[in-house]
Amino acid sequence: MQTLAEMAVEVLTCADGREKTALARRHAATWVAARAAGAPLSVGRAVPPDRPARPARPELLSPRDMPRRRPGTQPGRLALLHAVAHIELNAVDLHWDIIARFSHVPMPLGFVDDWVQAADEEAKHFNLMCDCLEAQGSHYGALPAHDGMWRAAEDTATDLMGRLAVVPMVLEARGLDVTPQMIDLFRKAGDVGAVAALETIYAEEVGHVAYGAKWFHFLCGRHELDPKETFHALVRRYFHGALKPPFNVEKRAEAGLPPDFYWPLAEGAGT
Repeated sequence: MQTLAEMAVEVLTCADGREKTALARRHAATWVAARAAGAPLSVGRAVPPDRPARPARPELLSPRDMPRRRPGTQPGRLALLHAVAHIELNAVDLHWDIIARFSHVPMPLGFVDDWVQAADEEAKHFNLMCDCLEAQGSHYGALPAHDGMWRAAEDTATDLMGRLAVVPMVLEARGLDVTPQMIDLFRKAGDVGAVAALETIYAEEVGHVAYGAKWFHFLCGRHELDPKETFHALVRRYFHGALKPPFNVEKRAEAGLPPDFYWPLAEGAGT
């Protein structure tokens, strides 16, 4: 029987997006079923790759080299769907990576439960975005994508608290800020399928940010650290740039992120 960490590495080393997410969902279901039966799988130990396997397309560019598209146009909306699909595929890998890469850190099984669920939902989100693209005659890989998101994983490869601070509590929290505007954009365009998909993503991403905040606070308590000061120090160390307002204060609070965590890190703070 595979350990969960070995399953995580299997997901990370699968290149095709649809195959990766099918495998991810299958492994998540196996974990959940074993937990429900009262016989959880061993988390085990496994060494994840430095970078996850990726399909030949999309072409990966530096964020500054990405072409600019107007979101109010049909090509611009297609580019937005493609960008979200790329983010969701990265998120699948990020959540399985945290399970394998930090399997040596003693954590409650609830930690694993949360990231397995998050990875399963990210896999669902990727497929929802692929369905939207294919409904418009496109597909994931048809447009270039930026390669900046995995940098957060590389920078925090040896620091679990840094990973929690930067990935769910900064990068995924940013999704809470920008997704409502995307939903409005597609609603005005009459794209019912994209609206439904984005609303599902928006609702479930709150939970992913909350998992990050919960386990970050857990580790701060374990090490007798002040959560706010520690968060600020880790974000300044690992995140490249300031946080960008406006912030979705309501949804961030729902996820366990009070304003005094992120406002001091925002563009223009202290000026």
